Amino acid sequence: MVVGDFAAGSDPDGVPNGWQLKEKAGRASLSIVNVDGLKAVQLRSTNTSFSLQRQVNADLKKFPILSWKWKVTKLPEGGDFRHSKTDDQAAQLFVAFNKRQMIVYIWDTTAPKDLIGEALAPPFMSIKVVVLRSAKEDAGKWLTESRNVYEDYRKLYGDTPSPPVAAGVRLQINTQHTRSSAESYFADLAFETGT
Repeated sequence: MVVGDFAAGSDPDGVPNGWQLKEKAGRASLSIVNVDGLKAVQLRSTNTSFSLQRQVNADLKKFPILSWKWKVTKLPEGGDFRHSKTDDQAAQLFVAFNKRQMIVYIWDTTAPKDLIGEALAPPFMSIKVVVLRSAKEDAGKWLTESRNVYEDYRKLYGDTPSPPVAAGVRLQINTQHTRSSAESYFADLAFETGT
């Protein structure tokens, strides 16, 4: 179940067809690009915060695996999700299960790989953080990720999602806390059977 191959074009502002742009701070800088043989969305942030999001209805009993490709070419200086004053990342991928519960997979500048934590969230909302990549070790390279979001939900929330669906996905970049800049690329987002 493809949710982002970015081959379907974009509007004049670079927003991929089927996605919505949400600007939290400053003006978004994004475009659909052909890079390294991939059709990707490029996100650039300088003291800004914005996201691309879309609704999905992925049956996690049938399609529990979320796979995607990402590349980070610039990390926000001193970014660290564990502190509100430095909570900036070059690349974040949110999976929303409902209006109250999300998991976000991030590429953090400082927080160590495989760390799990809680993101700052509005009242009555819970956002679990999984640090998939950290620092510059893999920067500048396309990496393919594959996560069983159904199992991640079970481990992080201690229950199964009800209903067992992913309701939305969001790609985000932000640098407004550290007043720095960042750049990342995403491609080939899909929910898969895992078989």
